[in-house]
Amino acid sequence: MSERGLEYTDFVDLDSDAGDDELVCRFRFDHVEDVEFEWAAGAIAAESSIGTWDPGLTTMNEDIREMGARVVDLDESDGEAWIAYPPELFEAGSLPQILSSIAGNVFGLSELEHLRLEDVDFPSEVVEGFHGPELGVEQVKEHVGAGDRAVVGTIVKPKVGLDAEEHARVAYESWRGGLDVVKDDENLASMEFNGFEERVTRTLERKREAEEETGDHKLYFPNVTAPVEEMRRRSDHVVDGGGDYVMVDVLTVGWSGVQDLREHLPPDVGIHGHRAMHAAFTRLPHHGISMLAVAKFSRLAGVDNLHAGAVVGKMEGGRSEVEEIYRFLRSSWHVETVIPVASGGLHPGLVPDVVDILGSDTVVQAGGGVHGHPDGTQAGARAFREAAEAAAVEQTLEERAEDSPELAAALKKWGRNR
Repeated sequence: MSERGLEYTDFVDLDSDAGDDELVCRFRFDHVEDVEFEWAAGAIAAESSIGTWDPGLTTMNEDIREMGARVVDLDESDGEAWIAYPPELFEAGSLPQILSSIAGNVFGLSELEHLRLEDVDFPSEVVEGFHGPELGVEQVKEHVGAGDRAVVGTIVKPKVGLDAEEHARVAYESWRGGLDVVKDDENLASMEFNGFEERVTRTLERKREAEEETGDHKLYFPNVTAPVEEMRRRSDHVVDGGGDYVMVDVLTVGWSGVQDLREHLPPDVGIHGHRAMHAAFTRLPHHGISMLAVAKFSRLAGVDNLHAGAVVGKMEGGRSEVEEIYRFLRSSWHVETVIPVASGGLHPGLVPDVVDILGSDTVVQAGGGVHGHPDGTQAGARAFREAAEAAAVEQTLEERAEDSPELAAALKKWGRNR
């Protein structure tokens, strides 16, 4: 350690292991040529804890030095560093404060050409400071009677443009065809052509009709995304109308908004987390924040369902990455589990692939792959449900289609291609 204070390299301590009570981040980075790899790693640790560019701080003391983050492992060949943070650096139960620390100014360091937060290992004491989800995988599946099959759902399409009555009718046709879940899309809030309160009231009415006619419990995820006070008001309208779920765009609302929503809602009301905007920083392989890290933040904040990738379909996300996210969301972790959602460019012909890769403890949903059915929404919903039923008993879609004209028509239009 420098006599003047803490140089960046003083934050590198490869002879120590992370403590059980420490939060550990795995970073991947590229640095400019005129600094060493170890120095750059130390800069990340320093600037995300107690350090700064000038080691001669007159305000530093020995007690504060003990609170410095430490680089405890390095892999220069892969450009990775593992940094351990003492628990004293974090405010209990505050995702914004934690992220301001581990993913704050460090992304702007001029000596770093790229920086990606790949993973965060939270100690149990930190996890237990958060509310977390309320429902869990088993409760969601039991509510809709999914049994051994995947939960099946749809997004009302087009995303925007339908009025409240048209929206409710599409939802009814989807439920009547056999789907468990209908949700708003990420950019449908309270529009001039489709006001939130009218849409929710009408859609919940049609939900009850579908439940009476089918004998099955159904779920509706209305998008309450808005400034926090308005989110609370919209959520109250959903609950007062008999709704048991809300949807929120977790990244555009922000983590404090999601945490506030979870605390505001009754414990038996679920939160469907949409990840709109995530690819702006998760998609780049060398810079940003991984979707695995976003999934961990979402679970801490309290979502019960989370879009997590589908491997097949139209959305980016490699198989190993998506499988790791799914394993995490279903794992034991001091808070309740989250049921992952596979969505984006799916249709009945892809359902067996999704279930084979990601398992049946999943919500599999399609928009165009339901409403684009040549015989309409109800037929598309029936075809999607039939595909999930077939996957649950390991029956081929071609065999199932022999007794399902809706599925046969879907396969004729979309095929089986991944």
